[in-house]
Amino acid sequence: MRTLFIGGGNMASAILGGLMAEGRDAAAFTVVEPHEQTRERLAARLGVAVRESAAGAGAHAVVVLAVKPQQMREAVRPLLPLDPATLVVSIAAGVRIADLRRWLGGHGRIVRTMPNTPALVRAGITGLHAAPEVDADGRALAERLLSAVGETVWLPDEGDLDAVTAVSGSGPAYVFYFIEALERAGRELGLAPETARRLALATFRGSARLAAERGEDPAVLRAQVTSKGGTTERALAAMQADRLGERFGEAVKAARERSRELGEATGKDS
Repeated sequence: MRTLFIGGGNMASAILGGLMAEGRDAAAFTVVEPHEQTRERLAARLGVAVRESAAGAGAHAVVVLAVKPQQMREAVRPLLPLDPATLVVSIAAGVRIADLRRWLGGHGRIVRTMPNTPALVRAGITGLHAAPEVDADGRALAERLLSAVGETVWLPDEGDLDAVTAVSGSGPAYVFYFIEALERAGRELGLAPETARRLALATFRGSARLAAERGEDPAVLRAQVTSKGGTTERALAAMQADRLGERFGEAVKAARERSRELGEATGKDS
């Protein structure tokens, strides 16, 4: 199925790499990318066709919009007019379906998605929401594209994507922040830097795997580690005294509000 990617950055190349790893034919994909070095790298690494402009690219069953939100309006102009059957999949944060529909001349077969950066190692998770015009086949096609880089979850309400942005879209930065903090604490306790980093990374990786494979509530797993009167209890008490959990929740809510603001700003007409 012929697929056109508008933008060849990290997320687009990750999706393409995942699709290639599944055995998809590179000849089915074309990437529009203005930067010559990026075009050359994509062609050499993945064997896909590359173009500087979408003008004259021809018809494609699927168009993946993978440019920055502020570039989106200009990036889609060369696509017009779109075949009504074309499925448009957007991975641009904050760009709403109503705005894409307007910029695409009323085209309604649109799926908006929110992936995250672990997609770069095919360990991501993507939230998806489809416009009413997208049928079951279109939804399945969008899911196949994004599942090449990790898990997928469908959202019934487009507004939920602001929460997805705050939780999983921005979430890797929160995890890296806490990895940094745990590593720094290890160094302050006298551990060698490489040892502190190894311990911090393995602890986060192993704990996430344990939670995923056990399927138990994280609170239960936490309690299993927390012996009464022990070291873990003392550490958690210090965190609770500073309302760390509440503050973290407030931070994630702030990210959701910023996602809403950016969506409104991106959609405003000049």
